[in-house]
Amino acid sequence: MRAHEAGALHGDIGNRGPAWLRPPVDVNDLVPLLWPRNVVRGAGGALTVAGLDVRDLAAEFGTPVYVLDEDDLRSRCREFRAAFPDADVYYAGKAFLCRAVVRMIAEEGLFLDVCTGGELATALSAGMEPARIGFHGNNKSVAELTRAVDAGVGRIIVDSFAEIDRLTALARERGVRPKVLVRVTVGVEAHTHEFIATAHEDQKFGFSLAGGAAAAAAFKILDEGVLELRGLHSHIGSQIFDANGFEVSARRVLALQAQIRDARGVELPELDLGGGFGIAYTTQDDPAAPHELAKRLRKIVDGECAAEKLAVPHLSIEPGRAIVGPAVFTLYEVGTVKSVPLGTGGSAADGRAYVSVDGGMSDNIRTALYDASYSATVANRVSAAEPMLARVVGKHCESGDIVVKDEFLPADVQPGDLVAVPGTGAYCRSMASNYNHVPRPPVVAVRDGRARLIVRRETEDDLLALDVG
Repeated sequence: MRAHEAGALHGDIGNRGPAWLRPPVDVNDLVPLLWPRNVVRGAGGALTVAGLDVRDLAAEFGTPVYVLDEDDLRSRCREFRAAFPDADVYYAGKAFLCRAVVRMIAEEGLFLDVCTGGELATALSAGMEPARIGFHGNNKSVAELTRAVDAGVGRIIVDSFAEIDRLTALARERGVRPKVLVRVTVGVEAHTHEFIATAHEDQKFGFSLAGGAAAAAAFKILDEGVLELRGLHSHIGSQIFDANGFEVSARRVLALQAQIRDARGVELPELDLGGGFGIAYTTQDDPAAPHELAKRLRKIVDGECAAEKLAVPHLSIEPGRAIVGPAVFTLYEVGTVKSVPLGTGGSAADGRAYVSVDGGMSDNIRTALYDASYSATVANRVSAAEPMLARVVGKHCESGDIVVKDEFLPADVQPGDLVAVPGTGAYCRSMASNYNHVPRPPVVAVRDGRARLIVRRETEDDLLALDVG
């Protein structure tokens, strides 16, 4: 949505909508905060990315297509490295991972966080240095742990007593001493969607701080002496804008750090505060710049360490969405446009247009799953038509197949137009599915006026290849 609009809408918006939902001054405007840094409108009115016209990208690669502004992604990697020069910055691969992105973040000096055997396999196949990989997951299998240990993964974030036992047995068998962090559930209610808040007590991740499990896990590792306990880990959720949650989390984790010191005489040298830093999906979002995040987090950690009389541990953070999310937009082609009356009078003039595109919930499930809000614009041209309230929807056989819940598009939007949705780099391709047997879109990286395919489009032959019946 543009500068005159809000994020999520709740309930029926009525004939005209709430007071803040008003048409923009110019429906063709782009809000820079929402788009990859090299996206502008070209001389002909179409969007260009790093010098390439989106019409040419659509002609070459088809639609839907995820378009990655490679210089944007790389610049965000560098900004986090510059903001946290004395910390380890782990790119959270679950946001989006492929071999090309692994190489990009490695070239920019970042570490990598993975959470499954498949993500680990992708990282290793792309040449990521194993010592720079952290391995998350609440239910790592013996096979996954074996692969991580044999590869020499740098940090394994243990998540349960069963995992500690599995990893301990494996370490004894292999004669190695894996470095581990204990994931602590700190009881912080992050101000985000229930499904992406990960530090409250009633959920699957980590060891409870309040219940004493986190301390027991640390003591177990230290007392057995097989695994090398490097520190504690806390992750409070995703799409977070308020630093207060990080302050509470750091205070509680460092209090546990002091408890471990007092009980076992060991000061753990590392602290991982996780990620979850928010990005702008609409103009209602106000994300902090990396240097602002660094200043806040360093102040919090330094202050709590001083209060607990602890040496300041080596810090790690895990941005994923904040790096790849804004660097990607999805390009669709419009297939149908229909008007639906919203008011009691049944007038189309008081209604909303449903703009159906050739993708949907199979390439972006977040709107349906998290009630997420997105923005959109007509990408192949500018328009002098009046703005109309539109809902961008997909082609799937579901009423909830919505890409953008409410947006103002030009009233002359028509079949064949291209529509671009920004902010789709995080979790869209990662969570993509083959619902209704729709092949998943490709990912195209654009840099210096050149486009390269980094994840090819799935085909019907790909779908049928798995069907052995």
